[in-house]
Amino acid sequence: MKNNQALQFMKANATLIALVVLAVGVGLADNTFFSARNLSNLARQVTIVGIIAVGMTWVILIGAIDLSVGSIVGLAAVVVTLLMQHGLAAWLAVPLTVVLVGLVVGLFNGFWIAYYRIPPFIITLGMLTIARGLALTLSGGSSIPVADPSFQYLGGGYIPPTATIIILLLSLAGFAWSVIRGIAQNRQHGGKGVDERELSTIVVAIGGFALAFFIFGRYSGIPIPVAVFAVIAGVAIFILANTRFGRRLYALGGNEEAARLSGINIFQTKMFVYVTVALLSALAGIILASRLNGASPNLGISFELDAIASVVIGGTSLTGGSGTVGGTIIGALIIGVLNNGMSLLGLSSFYQLIIKGFIIILAVWFDVLQKKK
Repeated sequence: MKNNQALQFMKANATLIALVVLAVGVGLADNTFFSARNLSNLARQVTIVGIIAVGMTWVILIGAIDLSVGSIVGLAAVVVTLLMQHGLAAWLAVPLTVVLVGLVVGLFNGFWIAYYRIPPFIITLGMLTIARGLALTLSGGSSIPVADPSFQYLGGGYIPPTATIIILLLSLAGFAWSVIRGIAQNRQHGGKGVDERELSTIVVAIGGFALAFFIFGRYSGIPIPVAVFAVIAGVAIFILANTRFGRRLYALGGNEEAARLSGINIFQTKMFVYVTVALLSALAGIILASRLNGASPNLGISFELDAIASVVIGGTSLTGGSGTVGGTIIGALIIGVLNNGMSLLGLSSFYQLIIKGFIIILAVWFDVLQKKK
């Protein structure tokens, strides 16, 4: 019986186990990997693709795809720096860029896909080219420096260590309260309090908090991009798990015709999903431009592949209907650990592309096997 429980636990947490094994392997190969400074930088690096991957999770959950996210990153980076070059303050240029780029592109993609039912692959592939062309046209094919010094804080700033500890303690207290409340509700309904899946989630969450205290408490505090990513991921997880809209996404990905017959507004749902992923991609581009202190029209190339890889590695099915944002975060961390570890070991970036390609194939292969079972 214990062997069956252990096997079930390993199957349910295969991606997390793979992340731990990969991190330990890299740590053994290079002892600087587990330093607080390197892990803090790794967390900051993961946030760009991670923010995009959160939106991509919703897209793939409904059985669709978005290939334009990388080009949206480049276009948003160019637009926000150009706005500041023309005298606009950073605090105004950032939300304006999110609206101008994210909202417009999202509405364009969503309308053609939801109203005319054109395959998402075709529409977003066309937008990939359009957005990249716009970025090249607006920038004249050259890099654009940042004119407002305060803009650097968004991508390069930190929440002070004292405030970081307070935030982490409050978050831990909130998590503990939600667990206690859930146990009480389960017992009221005749349940046993905590099942095996919930117990593994609690263990993983406690481990995550401990790691966060170690990394951010010892090195400069929480990076601003990491805080932004955490808020976005938390909201996305809550929506999928606790709202009617979240249930609609799973229903739409499971069977679109059945979802339509059950009264779900297919057009409205698809529009909202594509606007969301475009807004998040635009925000990721702005954060990247802030971190680099400038913009290039070539920013974001192949980011769509990293985002899709994170989602698929995290267990979301490419056919739609099943997956979680939590799994996507683990998938993004796996990609980040791979990139960071290979850089520390001095391996060429070319090898990273080869390995990520094989990982995507293996993840899809595993998903197909699970579907057959």
